Amino acid sequence: MDFTIRPARVHDAEDMALMHLQSWRESYGHLLPEEFFVRQEAGLGARIERYREYIAAGHQRLVAHDPKGGLVGIAAAGPGRDEDSPCGLELFMLYTLKRVHGQGVGQALVDALIGTGPAYLWVLDDNPRAQAFYRRNGFVPDGKRQLCDPSWHSLPEHRMVRAAVGR
Repeated sequence: MDFTIRPARVHDAEDMALMHLQSWRESYGHLLPEEFFVRQEAGLGARIERYREYIAAGHQRLVAHDPKGGLVGIAAAGPGRDEDSPCGLELFMLYTLKRVHGQGVGQALVDALIGTGPAYLWVLDDNPRAQAFYRRNGFVPDGKRQLCDPSWHSLPEHRMVRAAVGR
């Protein structure tokens, strides 16, 4: 599949928020009740504004578009937020639409955003597709586990870490 990747711009914020919610529905629809998604839809305005603020402040966000200009992927990374950060860089989010799974969009976003250096991330326990993708990129569980915020129905997640990898 042909696609383009570029840094997010402030005017991308609305499309990013809408695509983000769609990818949550596609990825987590079997894990979360409908009221979760209804609540997220109700909060889209605030999410859009947060995205605008992050992008305007220079926070690292990338977007991927299909040949027709449709947004199919988003990713964000930055300084690790954990008190016991295993390294300095955290992959905050990586989402692609189901229709582009397996077509290299996620890989291209990871490569462009965090390269091959050390990084870590949090992934839901019941997300085997994402875990397999991260393992292919050198990430391994480090034993750290936690429950998501109650708004996410306290789903369990675990941390994955990688040292620098060569390709």
